[in-house]
Amino acid sequence: MSATATTYTATGRRKKSVARIWLTEGTGKITINGSPFEEYFPTLPLENQVLAPFQTSNMVNKFDVKVVASGGGLGGQADAVKLAVARALTQFDSELRGPLKAAGLLRRDPRAKERKKAGQPGARKRFQFSKR
Repeated sequence: MSATATTYTATGRRKKSVARIWLTEGTGKITINGSPFEEYFPTLPLENQVLAPFQTSNMVNKFDVKVVASGGGLGGQADAVKLAVARALTQFDSELRGPLKAAGLLRRDPRAKERKKAGQPGARKRFQFSKR
């Protein structure tokens, strides 16, 4: 890595997933936990989620991204990577904040699993009621 290349770092979260990314100008190579993102995310919708911030800002194949993702499942990790990439792109160019915000890519999704309550088998489910 040359001394002139600037690295932008950001963190994205979704449910129990956390994604830390390092964004540098390059050729569009995206690696997640050491493997290409096409191998890490097996389905096309998950791959498109990761690429959404780049497509919205017309920056496809202009940055190399190194991702360390942990926790949760693949869907949550893809969402976390999407948020982190959008945040890093706003560090690169503050003019991109408007289009990314309008597309809803800078909003953290606050939904998470509801906790299990005491005296119940799950968060909402009740034990079977027996009248007699």
